[in-house]
Amino acid sequence: MTDIATLASSDRRELISFCIGEQEFCVDIMAVREIRGWTPATPLPQTPGYIRGVINLRGAVLPVMDLAARMGLPPVQPSARSVIIVVKVAERLIGLLVDAVSDILSITDENIQPPPDVACDRVRSFVRGLFTIDGRMISQIALDRILPEIEQVAA
Repeated sequence: MTDIATLASSDRRELISFCIGEQEFCVDIMAVREIRGWTPATPLPQTPGYIRGVINLRGAVLPVMDLAARMGLPPVQPSARSVIIVVKVAERLIGLLVDAVSDILSITDENIQPPPDVACDRVRSFVRGLFTIDGRMISQIALDRILPEIEQVAA
């Protein structure tokens, strides 16, 4: 019986959910290094519009991406609730500017459904899957798909 319980718990994954406008998204908690309050970023020339610039993260230069703008949504208007979620993807750190962090969720792969066929290719490339919890529809962001261009920008 212990083996079944261990197996069931290993199928669960933890996600951090956050808001961009009225929509809720999430990322795998294992990719998150820290969550910090909004700090104005220093703009860099010749970067895509969704790159807010860079901030100093304990002596390291951290690029900050407006996740809403990257996904084709209206850009985040930073406020006192805005946060930068520092994530690590492919050995690189990047900050994701979002409106607010909502929750830590624990789900199983069975709860996640693929994006619908009616979604445009851009949505399907950024969204790994969708699920509902407590009547909320949450999209799981595919960090490995949303960040490749950043590696070229930040290098």
